[in-house]
Amino acid sequence: MMLAAGFGKRMRPLTATTPKPLIEVAGKALIDHGLDRMAAAGITDVVVNVHYLADFVEVHVSHRSVPKPEISDERRQLLDTGGGIAKALPMLGPEPFLLMNSDSFWVEGATPNLELLIGAWDETRMDALLLLAPMVNAFGYDGHGDFFMTPEAEVRRRKERSVAPFVYAGVAILHPKLFEGAPDGPFSLNTLFDRAIEAERLFGVRMEGIWLHVGTPKAIREAEAAILESAL
Repeated sequence: MMLAAGFGKRMRPLTATTPKPLIEVAGKALIDHGLDRMAAAGITDVVVNVHYLADFVEVHVSHRSVPKPEISDERRQLLDTGGGIAKALPMLGPEPFLLMNSDSFWVEGATPNLELLIGAWDETRMDALLLLAPMVNAFGYDGHGDFFMTPEAEVRRRKERSVAPFVYAGVAILHPKLFEGAPDGPFSLNTLFDRAIEAERLFGVRMEGIWLHVGTPKAIREAEAAILESAL
């Protein structure tokens, strides 16, 4: 599933007329960077949720054949990350699925990161597996991190007024059972991450390469500069 419904408020004024997933970085729309990575990982079908400037996003992805898009329509109500996925579950089916934010963006390391994530998935131990970027390899990010990770790859959330070494890169594998008993309507996926932490079923994979946080117009230029530098 590709999350593409948000307003992209921090990307204004660019998002006044263009939805954030269609903002271009290095000559390609953000959403296409993600969909191309899905295709390279062998993913053939994708659910894309839409809300803000939904027609633009829907028309744009309709031209793709791999992965083949199906639209989860949130035009009437934006459901946040958790609610949007919960609405799309009938389209996603009963098996674990890959989740990606439409602005998830990185420069690959030695092994493609989706390959790393898929290879690490273990349904017997996990309800969710997150791709985590080391803070030292995160460009354009000025936060305090999101998570710690144990030697066994279990994930623990950063406590208030502390700094964590990993930030969620906006990519995960989720099992539909994670959503059992989930709230109705809009809710954050973090609610379910916290529940999985309590059950000791939230795990992480350390991202290889460079994570680029493309959250503002200035960050686009920084991301493009980082791409050029990595190619030297």
